[in-house]
Parts: sequence; C-alpha cells; structure tokens
Amino acid sequence: MSWIDEKADKWLPLIRQAREQQVYPLFRPYETGGIHSVLYGKPVVNFSSNDYLGLTTHPKVKEAAKLAVDRFACGLSSSRVQATTTAHVELEERLAKWFGFESCVLFTTGYQAMVGTIQSLSDRDTTLVLDNLSHACILDGAFLAAGVPTAAPEVRYFNHNSAKSLERCLKTRQRKNALVLMEGIYSLDGDRAPLPEFVEVCERYDAVLLCDDAHGTGTLGKNGTGLIEETGMQGKVPIVISTFSKTFGGIGGILLAKNDVVEYVKHNARSFMFSASLPVPIVAAASTILDMMESEGPALVQELHEKSAYMRKNLLQLGFDLGKSDTHIMPVMCRDRRKALFMHVALLESGVFMIPIIYPGCKEGEERLRLNVTRGHTKEDMDQALELLDTYGKVFYVQSGEDLGPMEENWS
Repeated sequence: MSWIDEKADKWLPLIRQAREQQVYPLFRPYETGGIHSVLYGKPVVNFSSNDYLGLTTHPKVKEAAKLAVDRFACGLSSSRVQATTTAHVELEERLAKWFGFESCVLFTTGYQAMVGTIQSLSDRDTTLVLDNLSHACILDGAFLAAGVPTAAPEVRYFNHNSAKSLERCLKTRQRKNALVLMEGIYSLDGDRAPLPEFVEVCERYDAVLLCDDAHGTGTLGKNGTGLIEETGMQGKVPIVISTFSKTFGGIGGILLAKNDVVEYVKHNARSFMFSASLPVPIVAAASTILDMMESEGPALVQELHEKSAYMRKNLLQLGFDLGKSDTHIMPVMCRDRRKALFMHVALLESGVFMIPIIYPGCKEGEERLRLNVTRGHTKEDMDQALELLDTYGKVFYVQSGEDLGPMEENWS
C-alpha cells in the first residue's frame, strides 16, 4: 500500500462502522428532486432542503431551463472569458438592480464567488477579519489568500456575532486595510448577524464589510433581498455575496458591489477566470425565479415567515432546544452524536428527512438535526414532522426535561 492508501485506511473505520450500523447519513441518493422526494423507493419530506421558497420545481422554472437547453445546450465548454452569453449579462444587470447595487457578476458556484473575491482583494496590506463560525468558503478564501507568498494577508477571528470582539480585532490589526467577513444568517445555527452594529464598527475603523447573505436572499426583508433590506442598511455594505443554490433553485454565485470593484474581481479571481461558465439552463431558471420575486416577492416571503412561526411555536411547546435560531433555519439540538444519528434514521424510516450535523460539522456537544422550514412545506408536512419528532424525541431523551445523559457509544 502507498502512503495515501494507508492514510485513507486509517481514517475510514469510522465511516465503515456507521454504515454497518445503518446510521451513516451522508450522500443519500434522491430518486426525484424537490422538497417532496423519493429515497430508496419511499416518499420522503425533506426538511434539510435550502429551497426556501419552494420554487425549484415550479413548472415555469423547469420550462425555462428546457428552452435554454434547446438554444444554448447544456454547457458552454469554457470559462466566462470566452463563454459569456446575453443571458448571463442580462441576469447580472437585473440582479444588480433588484439587490440595489451598481454591478453584479455571476460565478459558477457561491463557494467560488467567495474564494475568488477574498483572493482578489487580499494582499500584504490587508487584514482579513472573520467571524469564528464562518462558512467553509470564507475560511478557504482566507487560507488561500494567506498561503500565496505575494499576498500573505494577516488573518484574525472575532467571536461569533460580537461587535466588541470585532472592534478589538480592527483596533489592534497590523495591516493598513481591513476586510471584515460575516454572514447574514448562519446556516447551522439559524441566527442573524447584528448588521447595524458591524456597519458602525467598520465605519469607525475604516474597514470594508463583506456580507455573505446566501441564506438571507429570498427569506429576509419585505422583498426578499436579504439582511441589508431587513435592517435598513442599504448603501452601507460595500460587498455582498449570495448564491443560486438556495432560493434561486440551482447553483451559482452572485457578487454585488460597485462597478470598479466587480470589474477588478472579474479580471483577478482565479475561481472565475479559470472555471467553466455557469450553464445557461441554470441562468434561465434563476432569471425566471427573479421574475417571480419581482412580481410577488413580498407574498412569497410572508408565507415562508408564517410557516416558520408555526413550526417554531410548536417545536418550542414540545420542549425542543432550537439553540440560537431566530429564522426559518431551526436546529433541533440533540447534543449527543448517537442521539442525532438514530433520531435521523427513525425519522427517515417514517418518511421525514432531517440530516444530522455531528463533529466536525459542529462542536462535540452541539450535535443537532438540520431542520429548515420552507414555503414549499405544507401544514400536513409540518404536523407529520412535529408528531414524529415528539415521539422519537421522547424515545431518545432529546426534549427538555428528564435527561439520562449521553447514549452508550458503540462507535467512535
């Protein structure tokens, strides 16, 4: 065996054991798409989906993608440098206007948008300041920039959602410029960032604020444009990055900023210059969803909020711990690996899918089920999930009240 075989063999027993115990939760193959799907030949309701407005399977969206295949085929076989279409340009212009920014550019994924933007803007004069619960795309963008000898920015972390901690980092930074990286809604905890406080601190210390609003797009603000709209911070956040992989029902990254900043990133981001262009069927689908957001966005967002409020009220009444959540993302805290794994299996056997989040996805002792409420869930879906959670929550001692402690470990 080579050293890479030995490395894999040393790490894989954990995965093999989870599969043997039939609790391995990852890479389950869906047989159909959408919130109401099929797994292993059985219908399931997916509560781990990020399709927050339930528009991915809308007939108009699917039809737009089909027509785009006829016109542009499935892909463009090159990067945006030589594979830009009128569809890309038109959607970029529309998104800039809808979000309230001068300019927009589409990346092939949200991950690439974040990594490329951080890499482009970082140099030896830059301090990158990250929330300590930042998404992997922010971490990897910072690591990539820091690992380039000609760039090598300083990297610092502030305590989650703490303006005071952010201020300490900015006050003691060792580089002239600062780029602060935060998220609108944190995808595992479901809590919002205190954006007005961050804006005020950044203005005092002459720092540029970048907001990753992937989970706020389509879910926050009257029109669904995100946390900036909801908090009245229009014009106060220089850079926003979002995605098509949640509300816009596909895949793709969105960078919003002033014209010159967008142009600079377009010509310097390696993840943009050297990655295949976003397929036009995806562009067409996103454009159709934007049509819906422009014409009926407030009603769609309001329906999501009403369903979230219903689910939250009932989960709390049943005694579940939702952690820090104050949005449609509601982690059902199990605080034990086996409880989370076996709860997920019991729910799946009964037709409800909630993926368990365990270490290293979260800290040990913060294991949870990922529960996302979407506009596409019906009251019957939510009631089914609540009934099953109540049943299995009692079986596995997940609800508040009597707690017999962590279940015996059979795999580690």
